[in-house]
Amino acid sequence: MTPSAVAAYKYRWLVLVVVLVAEIMDLFDATIVNVAGPTLAQKLGASNSDLQWVIGGYALALGSGLILGGRLGDRFGRRNMFLFGLAGFTLASLLCAMAPAIGALIVLRFVQGFLGAMLLPQGFGLIRETFPPQDFGKAFAAYGPAFGLGGIIGPVIGGFIIQANIAGLGWRATFLVNLPIGLVALVLAYLYLPKSEADKSIKIDLVGALLVILASGLLVYPLIKGQDAGWPLWTYLMLAASVAVFFIFAWMERVTARRGGTPLIDASIFKKSAYTMGLAGLGLYFAGFTGIYLILSLFLQFGEKFSSADAGLGNIPIALGSAIGGTISGAFLAEKIGGRFTLQIGAAVQLVGVAMMWLAVPSLSNFSIWQLVPALVVSGIGTGLIAAPIFDTVLSTVEPQQSGSASGVLSAVQSVMSSVGVAVFGTVFFHFATLGQADAGFRNALIVQLVLIGLFVAVTSVLPKRSESFS
Repeated sequence: MTPSAVAAYKYRWLVLVVVLVAEIMDLFDATIVNVAGPTLAQKLGASNSDLQWVIGGYALALGSGLILGGRLGDRFGRRNMFLFGLAGFTLASLLCAMAPAIGALIVLRFVQGFLGAMLLPQGFGLIRETFPPQDFGKAFAAYGPAFGLGGIIGPVIGGFIIQANIAGLGWRATFLVNLPIGLVALVLAYLYLPKSEADKSIKIDLVGALLVILASGLLVYPLIKGQDAGWPLWTYLMLAASVAVFFIFAWMERVTARRGGTPLIDASIFKKSAYTMGLAGLGLYFAGFTGIYLILSLFLQFGEKFSSADAGLGNIPIALGSAIGGTISGAFLAEKIGGRFTLQIGAAVQLVGVAMMWLAVPSLSNFSIWQLVPALVVSGIGTGLIAAPIFDTVLSTVEPQQSGSASGVLSAVQSVMSSVGVAVFGTVFFHFATLGQADAGFRNALIVQLVLIGLFVAVTSVLPKRSESFS
């Protein structure tokens, strides 16, 4: 599509709305079941590790399929893959709502996450196809708040849906809410998304895609199953194998590129140490972000016996703080002092919030959610300060022609490490919760978060002070 054609596309803002609605729906499903733990345990007999799979399995399938989804969009056209992913995701939501047993629900959550991976990568490409370059900033500015609030508000909505027990559906209604949204978005997408040409010259690196899925599975499976199994030798062997498979994948991508093939990613991005360290920082951030707020919901429900709706309300202070932090960061802070310093200020604020949470939960006796509200607001502000500039800051470390591969890897790491966060934080919490010590589980999870924030500060110290778009 020529620049003049892009500029003339009169439905571009409607395209942005459709893309955001579809992707927020995907984000909702990543967190909306965070408050469904006790209900799933009661209705489907879900174990602690089953609950981790319902939540973490979705993020794992999403993350391990994102790079493949982006490449399929190049091969078959972004509009086609967007429609396929959206239709499949909506259908998978219906099937999740109909799951007769916890095993079926876990499998369907993997399917749902993988279809989400076909959908999400197309959004950026569609915006670039429909917006003139001078409007890119306005269009992409909507992504930060949408992504941040989409993930945090999910448990709030999920809690009220479960508590309302609409038509006796209980937890099943959290998936059925996707049907009307998905169908409307599908009709609008079919009518208004621009047709894009498929590039049949692109060959899909299926071996590379399978290696990413295998490596991700080898990483997350032992983290979730290890505690129940007593951490036998095979759990450590699988973790070591995961690292080995990731290295094999990177090596094969370089070989494929040298032979003139089409690799899934441009492996040269990993030669840039600032990008690699930034990637590690992003992974640490999302592991902690996903894990600690999941543990908050679990603590309120399993420890304090809050209803799903009340546990969902516990996320509102976080959402409020994130909105404040994101506004401060996106509006002027990152522009004034640069992305790296903004990230580290956000981490410092998060440290304060985590410390406040630690002090607010000395035990289960005489607990009130109001003890946590100030800490959650502060922690949310730190989260928002980081969420707004982190992608742009890390991407500024690579060349413009590498941005496609670099952003695809960032999105994949975000989702896979979110799954790792669910596994690690869930393991720590349930180790104590099964002994009747949910407060100890929560406080020990906070220690994990403190460690992750400290590592985040260390690895992001090598990022550029100011990203190109902020300068």
